Amino acid sequence: MSFTDPAFGCWKFDADLALSQSAASSRLIPRQQTVFRAWIPAIIWLVIIAIESSALLAPPNTSRILFPLLHFLFGVDRFRFAHWHFYIRKAGHVVGYGILSILLFRAWRATLPVAGNLNPKWTMRWANIAVLGTALVASLDEWHQSFIPSRTGAVHDVILDTCASSAADTTASAAEK
Repeated sequence: MSFTDPAFGCWKFDADLALSQSAASSRLIPRQQTVFRAWIPAIIWLVIIAIESSALLAPPNTSRILFPLLHFLFGVDRFRFAHWHFYIRKAGHVVGYGILSILLFRAWRATLPVAGNLNPKWTMRWANIAVLGTALVASLDEWHQSFIPSRTGAVHDVILDTCASSAADTTASAAEK
């Protein structure tokens, strides 16, 4: 680092000042890296949800893959497949949004530290933000699907996704204790 020497009016390098300032700034870097690393999985999962929300994974397209598979493995006929297809897709909602909620919880835990010297693994604040974030993503996902001809946006899917989020956070809470 350099500063102006008042006696001479020129720039001088002060190694001690440089070391103290670089040490202070380097203390922020691990915290920023921790926050950044905590958000990467959540962002990747949001991209996966956005891809799943497209026409690419609409029911007619997933049935082209799932029907031959279930027919080959279990001998499922077309009539029974309609029921299985519905439940598999809803299970996808539960798993996908449950994972999103846990990833958001981890990201918010890294982003919003608890005051004091406590280092809890779970707080209601992080869980609530994760559930609300998941509900927002689910709402936007269903809203987006309402504009795609091969998809339908449904309020009951938002409710299912939010319940999955709550269940995932409750499970995570029990596992942390």
